[in-house]
Amino acid sequence: MLISNILKEMNYIGQYRIIREREFQYLALAESDIGYSTCVFLDSSKYIDSISRSVSMVLTTEEMVPMFTEKPFGLCVVESPRDLYFKIHNFLSNKDSYKRKQFQTRIGVNCQISPLACIATNNVVIGDNVVIEEFVVVREDTNIGDNSIVRAGCIIGGQGFEFKRDNNSIYSVAHAGGVRIGSNVEIQHNTCVDRAVYPWDDTVIGDYCKIDNLVHIAHGAKLDSNIMVVANSGIGGRTIIKEGAWIGFGATIKNGIVVGRNARANMGSVVSREIPDNGSVTGNFAIEHSKFLQNLKKKLKED
Repeated sequence: MLISNILKEMNYIGQYRIIREREFQYLALAESDIGYSTCVFLDSSKYIDSISRSVSMVLTTEEMVPMFTEKPFGLCVVESPRDLYFKIHNFLSNKDSYKRKQFQTRIGVNCQISPLACIATNNVVIGDNVVIEEFVVVREDTNIGDNSIVRAGCIIGGQGFEFKRDNNSIYSVAHAGGVRIGSNVEIQHNTCVDRAVYPWDDTVIGDYCKIDNLVHIAHGAKLDSNIMVVANSGIGGRTIIKEGAWIGFGATIKNGIVVGRNARANMGSVVSREIPDNGSVTGNFAIEHSKFLQNLKKKLKED
């Protein structure tokens, strides 16, 4: 694809300037290395050194053009690259050539699917021996592995919370990705798992994960295998949670961070930065658990 062709198709009337135009296959964030050529936006010099090797085209501002002099990217120079980027994303997400190919839903053998569940007619794959209880909604572009259980009231593959401001209005960003749930997973009652934003991406729940009631897992989050997430927790978009981690009751995990292997975010934690492998954090904002206890004991003595 070429950005100049897309802007013509969109009947875009804003001012723009193209330098060294390059073809690309998908939109992505600047740091995403996805194995396809991508178009990204960059409106801050803070992220210029984190641009991935997948990037071929960048939407950017006039002020940032000199920073790209020795870089191989094509540029589309506009006043508000972030806004144009998401409008291009919404435009492309309605095109068959960009979104995922359609196929008829496939359901494996020995499944127990409640007649009160709602499974999309297209683009769902359900493995063998899967249990789906009443009032579950499974949207398109969802894959559920063998022997998994989805309890009553869950919504899998719904539109996530991603909105952008445009002058005095707010518009929704299309979610064109999917959800991939592994084998031997259990997702308990009234939990929501949002689909990813981009067609090349999935929200992932790995094998043997156990997700409690009333949990929110946002778009593009990646949960490795053998993870437990307790009730009322929120997992932000693009978060990576590694194998064996524990997310305690009512924990909040900030978008885009990494929770390490066998790490713990204890009950009520507000996690705003990375947790290392085998780490344990507590509190709001969460700090290392033993330090939290030391601070608490000190405070109690003072009182």
